[in-house]
Amino acid sequence: MQIEFGMSITGLDNVAGNAVRLEGLGYDYVGCGEHVSFHGPTSNSFISLSVAAGATRTIKLISAIVLLPLYPATLAAKLAATLDVASNGRYHMGVGVGGEMPREFEACGVPLRERGPRTNEALAVIRRLWTEQKVSFEGRFNTLHDVSIEPAPLQRPLPIWISGRKDAAMKRAARYGDGWMPYMYTPEMLHASIEKITQWSTAAGRGAAAVKPAIFAFTCCHPNREDAIAMAIARLSKQYAQDFSPLADKYVIMGNPADCRARIQQYIDAGARTIFLSSACPADYLAANEALLAKEVLPMFRAN
Repeated sequence: MQIEFGMSITGLDNVAGNAVRLEGLGYDYVGCGEHVSFHGPTSNSFISLSVAAGATRTIKLISAIVLLPLYPATLAAKLAATLDVASNGRYHMGVGVGGEMPREFEACGVPLRERGPRTNEALAVIRRLWTEQKVSFEGRFNTLHDVSIEPAPLQRPLPIWISGRKDAAMKRAARYGDGWMPYMYTPEMLHASIEKITQWSTAAGRGAAAVKPAIFAFTCCHPNREDAIAMAIARLSKQYAQDFSPLADKYVIMGNPADCRARIQQYIDAGARTIFLSSACPADYLAANEALLAKEVLPMFRAN
């Protein structure tokens, strides 16, 4: 059983150097999330991953995630296709609906209540633009007349990963996704979601194995368990502007290497085949965290 691992670039500085380092450590994916406006500095996934693409050669690139309802569908299709070509077929497009920061939706002129329908329609448009010439489409949010995207993505298909937490996101994955990558999920929640997606994708005629299961999890690995837990809680409490201590045990892969290996195994037992990690620790410990995971945690699963 092949298990893949990804790691998110969490900073805005030295994106190229960090991507090269993660490639050297043996991660399968380098990823980046995005917000227009958040509690602190954030990136844009297309821009940061473009920088990473130019600095690396083999590691795959994944948006984790694109806030798809904030983009015109045709523009998102063009950005993704261009990045796939520029990276020689290494880009994966993770998408979500967002919503935890209503002000960024207001600032972009997108009603918060429309984020789900906009995302569904955008995915339908994007799939067609990547595979067809002269696409025409009349929808609620998109109108196209004989529109083509050139060059097309090198990957056929360019993988789309759906993120989220609720049934609407699972149904989106079953209908449009190549992968399912929920966040802030326990192993039990992941297992239940995979069962639902399998049923829905089968009913949609896509087959039981159409959607690859993954998990997005924050992580902090340190030789001392208590130090790891304290760092993760402090980092995530600041990042989300709330006390994260009641949530950390449920959703964060943290502790010493043995703790992290045990928790990852629980996610694998629940069905995950890709473990996408995002460091939850101080900036001066990021590189050490990523290296410790690569040296003492990931090899256990590479042998499977």
